Amino acid sequence: MSEPISDTERTPMITPSEVLEHVYCPRFTWFMNVQNIPQHEESRFKVLKGREVHRRRATENRDYLRRKIGAVKREIEVYLASPVLRLRGIVDEVLWLKDGTMSPLDYKYTEARETVFKTHRMQIVLYAMLIREVYQQAVTRGFVAYVRDGSQLLEVPVTEANIAEARLMIEQIFDIITTGKLPRKTPHRIRCEDCCYKNICV
Repeated sequence: MSEPISDTERTPMITPSEVLEHVYCPRFTWFMNVQNIPQHEESRFKVLKGREVHRRRATENRDYLRRKIGAVKREIEVYLASPVLRLRGIVDEVLWLKDGTMSPLDYKYTEARETVFKTHRMQIVLYAMLIREVYQQAVTRGFVAYVRDGSQLLEVPVTEANIAEARLMIEQIFDIITTGKLPRKTPHRIRCEDCCYKNICV
């Protein structure tokens, strides 16, 4: 007799990367999840693989960053999934902090910045939502470490307002998937220039 299918296996879920692509342009969602046309990244495989090797080297032994945050425990590359949120993803690090809360830490192999990219903020909020749901612990902030040329550690507040914004993005994505309706393209035309779908986007 086969085992019953769990909610996690049965419930359609998206990843933080899909949410970020939707933020960049809603038509990514339509091409990928409605038309099932994948992005053509094969030619970039070696470049991406090289970046991943560098990223792993850059993020090893970053204990001083965790001490700065006040982490007392960590788990690395944690897969989290929530049927309630309809969200799944792998967090670089899940941290337990001295104040009793938990926090996501995400490494970016990009140059140091004074402020966090909007898409990186959204990604942290999505990871925070997953941690709250899976571990049933408070998450009030997350962290992004830009490690290409040193270590720039930036904090991202996790508020009810940005959680509501993330939930709205998820709702919009599933609305497109469910209805199959073609959404408007991004108003930022410069984003179209480097888009893998630009030749088939009406």
